[in-house]
Order: sequence, then C-alpha cells, then structure tokens
Amino acid sequence: MQIFEGLSGKLQEAIRKIRGKGRVTEKDVKDMMREVKLALLEADVNFKVVKDFINKVSERAVGQEVLESLTPGQQVVKIVHEELINLMGQVPSKPTLSPKPPTIYMMVGLQGSGKTTTSGKIANMMRKQGRSPLLVACDVYRPAAIKQLQVIGSQLNIPVFSAGDKMDPVDIAKAAIEHAKTKQYDLIIIDTAGRLHIDEELMDELRNIKASVQPHEILLVVDSMTGQDAVNVSQSFNEKLGIDGVVLTKLDGDARGGAALSVKAVTGKPIKFVGMGEKLSDLEVFYPDRMASRILGMGDVLSLIEKAQEALDEKKALELERKMRTQQFTFDDFLDQMQQLKKMGPLSQVFSMIPGVNAKVLKDLDIEANEKKLSRTEAIIKSMTKQERNEPSIINASRKKRIAAGSGTTIQEVNRLLKEFEEMKKMMKMMTDMGRHGKKGMGKFRFPF
Repeated sequence: MQIFEGLSGKLQEAIRKIRGKGRVTEKDVKDMMREVKLALLEADVNFKVVKDFINKVSERAVGQEVLESLTPGQQVVKIVHEELINLMGQVPSKPTLSPKPPTIYMMVGLQGSGKTTTSGKIANMMRKQGRSPLLVACDVYRPAAIKQLQVIGSQLNIPVFSAGDKMDPVDIAKAAIEHAKTKQYDLIIIDTAGRLHIDEELMDELRNIKASVQPHEILLVVDSMTGQDAVNVSQSFNEKLGIDGVVLTKLDGDARGGAALSVKAVTGKPIKFVGMGEKLSDLEVFYPDRMASRILGMGDVLSLIEKAQEALDEKKALELERKMRTQQFTFDDFLDQMQQLKKMGPLSQVFSMIPGVNAKVLKDLDIEANEKKLSRTEAIIKSMTKQERNEPSIINASRKKRIAAGSGTTIQEVNRLLKEFEEMKKMMKMMTDMGRHGKKGMGKFRFPF
C-alpha cells in the first residue's frame, strides 16, 4: 500500500484540475479548496487543523500576486505544498543527544502501539550512526514484554538490561544507568509499560521514572492507524507527562494519514520518526518537506537516493558492471540484484518516491502483481542448482520439471524466465557493444520480473 493512498489520490486530482490553468479565478480556488477539505476530513485529519489549513491556503491563493502571475495554477500548487510542510513542521526534528553521555531516551505509549519494537529500531538506527546503545526493559506488567525486548536485542546484537518483573521500574531504570556508565554505553533507551488506555496509575509511574532518570528526550509512540485517536493520545501524554517528540508507527499500513497531518498542529510537538514496515530496519527520520512532496505526487528523490545507498553495495555494483561487459552475468548475479532491490522496501514505497509517479500511475502499474512476479522469479532461481545458475543452457525438460516443482511454479513460468534472461543477456551485450562504438540506446530492454 502506498502511504496516504486515498488522500494522495484525491489531492492530486484536485491539483491536476488547477495546475494547467492559464488563468485562475477565486471560484476556481474555492472549488479546489472544497475538494481538498473533503479529502483531508476523509483522511481523518483533525477538523480544526483542516479549517486552519484551508483558510491559510485560500488567503494566499486568492492574493493578487497569484491570480495575476504567469502560471497561477502552479503558484496555487506551490502554496498547498508549502502549507502542508508548515502543518507537519517546517524543518525535520531529529533526535538530539546529550552533550554529556549517556543520552537517555524514554519510550512511552499505549499497549499495542509498537513501543518495544520501535525501541529496537531506534537503537539499530543510532548504532549505524556510531552510538553504543543499551536497551532497558522497564515494562514489568505485560506478559513476555521483557522477553520480547531480549529477542529484539539478540536479533540486532544490541545488549538489553533487565532485572525481571519483581523489581520496581524506577529502580530498574536507575540501575540501568549505573550499568551503562560502567560499561560505557552512550545511549540508553528505556522501554516503559503501556496500558490499554491512559490512567493515573500509568502516568504516576511514568512521571516517577522521568523524575528519577531525567531523560534527554521522551518519545511517544503512537499507532497511526488509529487515526484521530492517535492525535488525542498525543495530546493527553503531552499534557500529563510532557513529551519531546512523536514516533508514528504502521504508517505503511495507513492509507489515510490523518495522524501524520494533525499531530504537530494539535500538540506542538514534532514527529521525529515514522515506522514504515515490520523489519527492524524499517524506520525513517520524518522529513515534513519530503512527506508533503510524496503526498502531492512530486516524488522524494533524496529519500530514494538514501535508500539506494543503504541497500546497494558499491563493490558489487562495479563487479556487476564488469560481468555485464564480459558476458559473465549469471542467475546468481541476477538474484543478488533482486535481493538488493528488496532491501529498499516494498516496490510501492520505492515507486512513490519517483517524481511524477502519482497515486493513479501507481494503481496502473499494478505493483502488487509485479511484487508477486518478483517473488516467483526468486523462488525459481533458488530452486536451481549452482551449475544451472551458472550455465542455464544445461536446463533440459526434466530439470525444468524439478525446478517448477521445487519453486511452486509451472514449467511455462520457468521457460519464460529462461527466455527473458537470455534476451536480457543479449541486450547487455548490445549495450556494451554500443558503448564501445560510441552509440546509445537500450531498445526494448526489460527485466525478467
């Protein structure tokens, strides 16, 4: 699913009508704003936030400098884009670090919001930036909460401090800080208890932990799929405890996106991170300008480049280029390329970052079918022997039958992949030959997935 799928589609449609207009009247702006207003309300954006947003855009869009400009339609789109950025917070609010280590992050939120997993994701992200994190299990009430954090810690190879479920959470937090100082961990992430709803008992405990450890940042984890409730929870936690930022989880599963557009405006606190999937690497710093561009179908090239740099191995890329040039490209190389592409995340997310690929284009691309085909292609290659991957020419009828059975596909699909792979190798040869002779062109080149 593309982020904010429903909202993106409707906003882009409203914008498309006005973008190309050589002349824009107040009525055009009014009609567009009516559509934008409905789209935002349907996306579960807070009513007051919608009202303020519409007023600001309308006021700017019917100004003389817009209506009398050379490209009034584009000027209106620019205003919508700028006001969306203002709504979510003009500048990215990255997590801050204490000048005197260790830095302490206190993770708070209701049960089921994804707090424990998010603690692991943040530890993983910060370690990549050179930090030495320690996860602390302070949720002594939920069955298996400590075990869950320990499992996440072992998956990431990040240490977890726990003292069982008999000790008071405040004492656990204090003991963890002493432990971190002796072992020289410079980042402590405290996973606190949640409840099914906000109550005084929960808030008292969180206030006690806050007073005793004085965290550098309190990060509230909320489930974006709860829509308006996510905003209400953020407001309550901020009023009763005081928070420094919000982490929105499950944004990849929320087609509406109301919480992301309302949290900052309602609480005054920035969104710092967004969870974009279930893997422990699926966490992104929240960039308001990039998110606004994605919502309006303008792409997000910077995030795309960052994802590619993380996923793609430079040495492997150079080796691949050599193999393509010398006609040594095998099914193993192809499988490796597919796996690097998968590391960048779901295809719908990757495609939504490309400028001009709006919600309608994404639907037409039928990305779900392409992802299934990608998985089937991977299964077929994995069912081949090492020799078959290196020399596809030896794959006869009986081998095809075995490969199809092993991958849960058909002989026709195996045949199609072999044919497309051969075509791709020929195309690579043509491309390298053209390069040698100073020509350009890719013909009808397409990948076999």
